[in-house]
Amino acid sequence: MSRTAESTGDFDAVSRVLDAFRAGEPVLVHDFDDREGETDLVYPAGAVTPADVGRMRNDAGGLVCVALPNDVSESLGLPFIDDVLDHPAASSHDLAYDSRSSFSFTVNHRDSFTGITDRDRAMTISRLAPVAEATRAGEYTADDFGGEFRAPGHVHLLRGAPNLLSDRQGHTELGLALADEAGVPPAVVVCEMLDDETGAALSKDAARDYADRHGFAFVDGDGLIDELV
Repeated sequence: MSRTAESTGDFDAVSRVLDAFRAGEPVLVHDFDDREGETDLVYPAGAVTPADVGRMRNDAGGLVCVALPNDVSESLGLPFIDDVLDHPAASSHDLAYDSRSSFSFTVNHRDSFTGITDRDRAMTISRLAPVAEATRAGEYTADDFGGEFRAPGHVHLLRGAPNLLSDRQGHTELGLALADEAGVPPAVVVCEMLDDETGAALSKDAARDYADRHGFAFVDGDGLIDELV
């Protein structure tokens, strides 16, 4: 069965994943067994509601992050946080799964209250989608961003590699490449799925079962790379 068919063994066709993303639905993306070996719940940021934040808290359990592409991050002055931290803890990452972290800083929308509630985080997350789109169009600046968001906050920003999957093949880049191909604004939410019983990353089989129960598309990193690079 080809990649363009309805499914490819354990994983769904990339075409189904793209259709779901265009419809504002979450998808499950497993990266690679020899990398993090994790499945993330991935949303187009503009579609995220308070109920979606609740799903990520309760069903996924990992860190709720919004990935923005390198060009948007550069225009908004959003750094890789390890480039600007002046502290011994930031001197060497020695990551087992990659050469560097994608983390930028954390933000809250200025209209939020504490920033941590499902409503507050959904407000921050969903607003980042039109911001990213306007920034890419040259219609939104770092000063605009500072007027709308404050840092630190409760939504973690991630900065994609300059050439996305050609440079790095993490969930940050997989999600952003998916957004580009789907034609949605270049801002995606990623949240790792964890196992309540073991505390470890949710197994691929368990992630497949979750996707089936909820009618979500499930794809692996290799499948996305085959189609999108």
